[in-house]
Amino acid sequence: MAGLWIADTTSVTGSTSSTSSASKIMGKEEFLKMLIAQLKNQNPLNPLDGTEFTAQLAQFSSLEQLQNVYTELKALSQRQASLNNSQLVSLIGKEITLKGNAFTAAGGPVGLSYDLTQDANRVWVRIYDQQGGLVDTITSQNQGSGTNAVTWSNTGSLTGNFTFEVTAADRAGNPISVSGITRGIVTGVNYREDTPYLIVGGREISVSDVLSVVRPESS
Repeated sequence: MAGLWIADTTSVTGSTSSTSSASKIMGKEEFLKMLIAQLKNQNPLNPLDGTEFTAQLAQFSSLEQLQNVYTELKALSQRQASLNNSQLVSLIGKEITLKGNAFTAAGGPVGLSYDLTQDANRVWVRIYDQQGGLVDTITSQNQGSGTNAVTWSNTGSLTGNFTFEVTAADRAGNPISVSGITRGIVTGVNYREDTPYLIVGGREISVSDVLSVVRPESS
């Protein structure tokens, strides 16, 4: 900087170098120390220009204001995360509809839903057990675009976790894009790496996969 003695800048340079090696971003304390060192080491015969000094003070003020804004934003983010977590806990006991193809059977019929991107001439719903074995296949015809549903009769009264795969074709036999939709009761909330997951049927469900939430009908 202008107005510094060349012979006395070693301590300033050394201090600045050590600070740079410790952190690539200069904090307000380091900035203030550097400014004080500059004032101490300025040439009395050629003092620091007032305009330049004012500009440096303005930089320091801006730095402090930015750090204060960052602190406030960080605190706001933490409060928002805490609020979101408490809201997720309130979902325990609620029935949610979510994107996915996993479901749990309790020995009776199970309703399975899916979204078709266009009208389908034929639809096949294949159900697999936890080992990936094919359990049953449901075939439907002439279903419209949007959300559709079929019921797996589960004649074998099977229980446990299952998955289903939906394939569809138009009248020309061309494949149609399909996405599965399932339902389940939220039994808990897990937090891993600051990310919340809902527990449904013993599985962790991403919050982003939830489509709707309803209060289950009382038995």
